[in-house]
Amino acid sequence: MNSTYEINNIQELDSPSLIIYREVMSLNIDKMIAIAGSADRLMPHVKTNKSANAVKAMIAAGINKFKCSTIAEAEMAAMAGATNVLIAHQLVGPKVKRLIKLTAEYPDTDFSSIVDDFQLISTMQHLFSESGRTTRVYIDVNNGMNRTGAEVFRLKGLAAHIKTYENIQFEGWHVYDGHHREEAFIDRKNSIEDDLNGFEKFLQENPDLPQKVIAGGSPAFTIHATNEAYVCSPGTSVFWDWGYGDRFKEQPFEYAALVLTRVISKPTEGIVTIDLGHKAIASENSIDKRVRFINLEGYELISQSEEHGVLKVDNWDNILVGDELLGVPYHVCPTVNLYDEAYIISENQQVDIWEIAGRKRRINY
Repeated sequence: MNSTYEINNIQELDSPSLIIYREVMSLNIDKMIAIAGSADRLMPHVKTNKSANAVKAMIAAGINKFKCSTIAEAEMAAMAGATNVLIAHQLVGPKVKRLIKLTAEYPDTDFSSIVDDFQLISTMQHLFSESGRTTRVYIDVNNGMNRTGAEVFRLKGLAAHIKTYENIQFEGWHVYDGHHREEAFIDRKNSIEDDLNGFEKFLQENPDLPQKVIAGGSPAFTIHATNEAYVCSPGTSVFWDWGYGDRFKEQPFEYAALVLTRVISKPTEGIVTIDLGHKAIASENSIDKRVRFINLEGYELISQSEEHGVLKVDNWDNILVGDELLGVPYHVCPTVNLYDEAYIISENQQVDIWEIAGRKRRINY
């Protein structure tokens, strides 16, 4: 096992648990800034880390803009001191009123959200006008992913609609292209740039409209970083995982968030059971794409239930009940979301515990 991941007081840490290596995380933050060219070109997505402490670490490195998916994540970022927070989710139901409360409670943070619907824009105008406040919005662009956003032919009408309202400030455009995950960098680059052609032509033909673009996530980060006009929104990069690490080999990030589990039983020869069930590791992918252990060889995860994981192992005789295993999540973002707190490791020692406040649906507002 890489000495970076050794924990001298590991026997004091409960399992299953989330482990964050502070120096590795800081190194990843520095690499993000280096790739972007400056901290000002970054708007990292906090859905990965969900921690005010992680946000504070990025702020200390010079990053002040953050993206999120929920009102709670937005509040967490504001509590950490973020000056600019984009909620990259169209706000429906009571969420607009929750955003109004956030803007009142955190006046030093500029909140914004994405829109792609005429009626919602009208609703936002009504509610913000009623409250005596204003809000900022980015039009969400459907760049071929077909998950959210407006297609290019609808963009001008949406922009004109926003401009008719006094309480809504039109900031720019949000483009997410997470459907492009080609393993070969050049293939991914070509696909992303092909999909951008129509949108970029639209911007060129409409110079009177805002030209600010917030683009992509971690898979597209190294592509959008080459366009100085774009603000980049990597999220996974802060912690990284082996799903992205295996696929996007041009990205130099290292694993900063692992899970700790222990052997709790040896029910039959060749089989060991660990306390890493569905509730402790993201399980939306097939069973071979959930966890990779860095201090165990010759194993296969063959089943999971809520609190148990069952491994088929080669060296059954040498494994003891109580042995610790450290695993890299295949998908770190939903794995972090399973934990209320994380153990923080610095210089091979557990030194702190961070709350994962952003996993809540509501903090205060």
